Amino acid sequence: MALLEARGVTRIFGRLTALDGVDLVVREGQFHGLIGPNGSGKSTLMKCVAGALQPTQGTIRLLGRDITTAPPATRARMGLSMKFQITSVLPGLTVYDNALLALQAHGGMMDLVFSRTRQALDDEVRRNLARFHLADRSDDLAGTLSHGEQQWLEIAMALATKPRLLLLDEPTAGMSIEERRVTAELLRPIKDRCTLVIVEHDLDFIRDICDVLTVLDGGRVLDSGSVQHIQASAKVQEVYLTRV
Repeated sequence: MALLEARGVTRIFGRLTALDGVDLVVREGQFHGLIGPNGSGKSTLMKCVAGALQPTQGTIRLLGRDITTAPPATRARMGLSMKFQITSVLPGLTVYDNALLALQAHGGMMDLVFSRTRQALDDEVRRNLARFHLADRSDDLAGTLSHGEQQWLEIAMALATKPRLLLLDEPTAGMSIEERRVTAELLRPIKDRCTLVIVEHDLDFIRDICDVLTVLDGGRVLDSGSVQHIQASAKVQEVYLTRV
């Protein structure tokens, strides 16, 4: 059974058809990349999967359950987590407190209000920060982190709830070449516990970490398959040579 399955997903905004009958199947344990020209529908598809948008037509299933119209909170409880393109860390809180809040969010309201879980979660918070090279920045305000470090913090926060499926929308946008290399190193170890769907414009980065690529163009699936298959695809080559 597929972990995530989208069938015939269409999303219309007025006169614009952003997605036009998209099919997507993501298997457990895969790193699945979404690529394509600007405006091809990648981010719209991710938002439909996350629940930020609802499809005009089509169905989306997670773990075999129809979540097409389910609210984001329901999807999160089922094990879906998403990091959007724009960083949403809380700059006025410390790095530690951002990571702590990500863990506390799934506890009871009274525990959150009175921070009853702070001591119990301390080891886990520090482990999560260490995995993303942020242990030495735990007492610094999140707003003082570099752009790349803020992206790593948000990925750490998205992984705090131990999701079955993580959606990343352009996680390396604005990063230096070295930060992109480190990001790939940080993501590889999560593969044994979390499936990943990632939108990315850096083709070298996405080819390096993904098992399967799906190419969108004009709101439709142009091709899908292994990295080797996509690299050899004449249809994909034509798009990237003439329109990207």
